[in-house]
Amino acid sequence: MSNSAPGVVGAKHWTVGRIARITVMVVIAAAFILPIIGFIAMAFRSQEGVLAGTDGFLGLGGVSWENAVYSWSQINGFGPGAGGLFTRWVGNSLVIAVVGGVLALVAALPAGYALARLRFRGRKVMLFATLLAMVMPNTVLVIPLFLEVNAIGAVGQLWPVALIMGFFPFGTYLVYIHFMTTMPQELVEAARIDGLSEISTFFYVALPISKQVIALVAFFSFVANWTNFFLPLALLTSNQENKTISIGIQELIGASPLFNATVAAGLDVKLYMPQLALATFLSMIPLLIVFLTAQRFLIRGQTVGAVKG
Repeated sequence: MSNSAPGVVGAKHWTVGRIARITVMVVIAAAFILPIIGFIAMAFRSQEGVLAGTDGFLGLGGVSWENAVYSWSQINGFGPGAGGLFTRWVGNSLVIAVVGGVLALVAALPAGYALARLRFRGRKVMLFATLLAMVMPNTVLVIPLFLEVNAIGAVGQLWPVALIMGFFPFGTYLVYIHFMTTMPQELVEAARIDGLSEISTFFYVALPISKQVIALVAFFSFVANWTNFFLPLALLTSNQENKTISIGIQELIGASPLFNATVAAGLDVKLYMPQLALATFLSMIPLLIVFLTAQRFLIRGQTVGAVKG
């Protein structure tokens, strides 16, 4: 009886309702996953196979590494002379995203800690201003920022864009919420009893237990900077080599015979669906890497047990 009990329990566990729920979840997952698989497969197909429609289910029958190599040669050949604009755009986006993310961390961590743990005149006004800036659409600020950058003659350069990207009020709000909800007041009081100043408390008590929020701010800042379109479009269009990948993808689409046959007629490279899919897929890889790197910090509770003992 004891040997058959687990089997009986297991058989009862698979009820009709549970099977139905699993089936529904699998169908929904397939509805999201299959288009992604088809999109990635497009980057490894040929334009001839796409037009012929003979590549099988999701185009997997026409997938080959040679097709991807050819598509890459077309993408990297885009631009005047020897081309290479695509790799330059990716490098520009990395510089802006990383520098802007570092500046966002440097500004958001102490600002969020001060708003959460310090009591000073104007604190509520600053918190309201942070929330207001956070919900304000980015497009509203594009024209004023362009006028300011143009006034110092820096339109077309990367450093103003990277500097502006460091303004990340959402990161300040995340840090504020983190220190308000997860940093025990006992830690702050113990640090003050030990004679630590507010600056020392921030560096030696608050920061060591803030890996989770640091990862959150870094991740969201990097994603926002990498995908930002309107600000680079306004400040970097005067210099073709200093554009970012978000603008570059639009340039590639506009130079494709599928969308603009007039412009494409004067180019040595031909960008069709496989080339555009490969360019888009490559532009997503840095975001995927950052997410995979940060996720192990995002799921940890850094303050668990911090006040015990």
